Amino acid sequence: MHNFEILGEIRNIETIATGRGVYIRHYLNRTYGRGHWRKLKGIANVRFANGMVCIAEIHWFEAHGIGRKDYKIKRVIQ
Repeated sequence: MHNFEILGEIRNIETIATGRGVYIRHYLNRTYGRGHWRKLKGIANVRFANGMVCIAEIHWFEAHGIGRKDYKIKRVIQ
């Protein structure tokens, strides 16, 4: 569980890695099921547990039929 909530949609989505380039794909396959995993990044408004709202760069993993998993904030932009 993360200590933030994504508000609205994620913008400027880019693929960072696919297939064998996703270094934790064995963990993802065991935890969520087999799939063609991709690591992506994007920009979104987030609200932290303390109520602060800001713009942040978010990274996550995604596979067709499984969805988006393991969100992580990499840096706060504003």
